[in-house]
Amino acid sequence: MALRARALYDFRSENPGEISLREHEVLSLCSEQDIEGWLEGVNSHGDRGLFPASYVQVIRASVKEPPAPAGGARYANLPPGGFEPLVPPAAFNTPVQQLPPPAAAEPFPLPPAFPPAPYSGSYQPSQGSDDDWDDDWDDTSTVADEPGVLGSSYPDYDAAGGGGPTSARYRFSTRSDLSLGSRNSQQPGHPHHHHPGGGAKSSATVSRNLNRFSTFVKSGGEAFVLGEASGFVKDGDKLCVVLGPWGPEWQENPYPFQCSIEDPTKQTKFKGMKSYIAYKLVPSHTGQQVHRRYKHFDWLYGRLAEKFPVISVPHLPEKQATGRFEEDFISKRRKGLAWWMDHMCSHPVLAQCDAFRHFLTCPSTDEKAWKQGKRKAEKDEMVGANFFLTISVPTGPAAALDLQEVESRVDGFKSFTKKMDESTMQLTHTANEFARKQVTGFKKEYQKVGHSFKGLSQAFELDQQAFSANLNQALAFTGEAYDAIGEFFAEQPRQDLDPVMDLLALYQGHLANFPDIIHVQKGALTKVKESKRHVEEGKMEVQKADGIQDRCNIISFATLAEIHHFHQIRVRDFKSQMQHFLKQQILFFQKVTQKLEEALHKYDSV
Repeated sequence: MALRARALYDFRSENPGEISLREHEVLSLCSEQDIEGWLEGVNSHGDRGLFPASYVQVIRASVKEPPAPAGGARYANLPPGGFEPLVPPAAFNTPVQQLPPPAAAEPFPLPPAFPPAPYSGSYQPSQGSDDDWDDDWDDTSTVADEPGVLGSSYPDYDAAGGGGPTSARYRFSTRSDLSLGSRNSQQPGHPHHHHPGGGAKSSATVSRNLNRFSTFVKSGGEAFVLGEASGFVKDGDKLCVVLGPWGPEWQENPYPFQCSIEDPTKQTKFKGMKSYIAYKLVPSHTGQQVHRRYKHFDWLYGRLAEKFPVISVPHLPEKQATGRFEEDFISKRRKGLAWWMDHMCSHPVLAQCDAFRHFLTCPSTDEKAWKQGKRKAEKDEMVGANFFLTISVPTGPAAALDLQEVESRVDGFKSFTKKMDESTMQLTHTANEFARKQVTGFKKEYQKVGHSFKGLSQAFELDQQAFSANLNQALAFTGEAYDAIGEFFAEQPRQDLDPVMDLLALYQGHLANFPDIIHVQKGALTKVKESKRHVEEGKMEVQKADGIQDRCNIISFATLAEIHHFHQIRVRDFKSQMQHFLKQQILFFQKVTQKLEEALHKYDSV
């Protein structure tokens, strides 16, 4: 007989390989054996996949219970329907008290506790030949080995202990809403605790995602929402979200600055055996120039992408294995890095990050200081689930978030990013094709016209008539004018289309980041809905569900603040870039018009 199960609750799939369930829906099971708290089966729509075992109840063949025997209770303990031993025959000698509790004691088995995985994001370090780490970057000593250097790890002081750090820092934990009883009730062998009111209170918990490689899990969002984050937060590490006129936004950087990237130069080391390009960085708030290679930018990007799962860290210009020292490539990379740096400095959170400040201010010649700061950033404990502890959000009735409104706004932004991504890809293709035509096709066609005018001039020179000399010269100048206009077309994309495509490339990187950011927020909302359902069914305490919602609100505030910053910077960038593009187009056609007018005036003397 095929195994079947009935859905006890609604379940919406979030990851590939999962299927959605509707309450009371009957499913076909592929196996009754669960896999780490998940079952595989086929729903009523014919979709096959995984779903939480605690969301369904296996349907067993119903057998009428025989009447109790009249001759006493000799066989009263036999299971209905005949003999079906609960344990293998070899285990019959096991004392009764050591048997596992009957299924009725825990009707909804809890999925196993997975340790929170460290967030790695979608970022993978580049492996190009020009950016391999040198030996002086790869020594195995840690920041603790360096005298006088404080790592980002803070000890958990006992309440009665003496001493402490010199700067203010606070112990934050998301475990405060979990009572000892509720935690004990999740462990095998512990009796269930009862509600103070006297009625039995089940210890239902919010299920975990089966896909442990999803962004919601790897970012630490799941562990944070479920109350598993705990750590010290320094005052300087707090990231504040405030309420602005358009909703939540990041608190502005009180000391804004910019940083220029200039003079890329080819340098060598190991007596000329290794060459690389170094870029001069000049931050406006220090005025002290430092030199950085692309590998330094690459390292910084990796740290930031790991640390900030709900912030869109701009992507770096792409690497190139060959032609790294060609002038055109170096110039294009510098422009891409300049856009990247502008977005870094403009972000209220990224601009104040310790790793970024170290990147901008550490002297190029002080390798020891660079290594110490690098290791400190790599040992930062405020990553993963602990990162969310650093986010400070508005409080009070005026700052309350409506979950439906948040979900609606995030869904609207998701649709917006999808359409913007399609449009930027189309515009990039169109601009690239138009630039190619200008560099090759238009130049060639205009020069072909110019060559024809010159040919006509040479033919007219054969008449040997003095009064036609001025005409011949005017025709020759017209040919030269068209040759020049062809060159104008070939050079113009550098002035107008290339900057537009550089901006589009930067925003395509941002748009690629937001699906993961939205996934983290959506995952948090799903946990809130699940906890509310448990409360309505009397299987979870209100206090515990409120803790889950409060932590979800922190993620929602951060997500909405990042969306606001994206729109704000987008309006600024595209306004500026389109103004530049149109001004360059006007200058271009003015140059073309001026050249044609010069050719026209040559005929006045004929």
